[in-house]
Amino acid sequence: MKALQEKIVSEGRVLSDTVLKVDSFLNHQIDPNLMKDIGKEFAVRFQNAGVTKIITIESSGIAPATMTGLLLNVPVVFARKRKSLTLSENLYTAKVHSFTKKETNEISISGDFIQQHDVVLIIDDFLANGQAVLGLLEMIEQAGAKLAGVGIVIEKGFQSGGQLIRNRGIRVESLANIASLQNGKVEFMEESYI
Repeated sequence: MKALQEKIVSEGRVLSDTVLKVDSFLNHQIDPNLMKDIGKEFAVRFQNAGVTKIITIESSGIAPATMTGLLLNVPVVFARKRKSLTLSENLYTAKVHSFTKKETNEISISGDFIQQHDVVLIIDDFLANGQAVLGLLEMIEQAGAKLAGVGIVIEKGFQSGGQLIRNRGIRVESLANIASLQNGKVEFMEESYI
């Protein structure tokens, strides 16, 4: 997706060989027009997958997931990272380690919102080591639901997560796939995955 790549180059900040800061349009402040374009792209790519629900993890995956849900006309469910008094029964849970934040969270989704008959699309902001996607997959399996695929806004192709997920035979669609962040410069992969 050319507009996303241009935004990453113009507004993204490379903090290290493994960390890209995109808080001006995705992770803190949200560019609604870009999110609309991202939602359109995911909706086109997954329009024939029979999606009945979209899931993501709070908070940075919510905007692209919501725009995709709007265009596919399906509900969006986000996994919560914190316990809640109102979210205490009939839960699917998984532990997810964030290498960027250096913490492990137990994420949860109510069993009321993901059920055996659902065909679920995972949408997330980044794919690096694959832990968030694996946690969401675990909850889909707990529900007995079917996976439609995984939509990623930005994949760090130089890290192991994308290959880990694809090696399971799972369809991963990344809108921007980064080959390298070395020397403070963003380089994109040329090939696309299907």
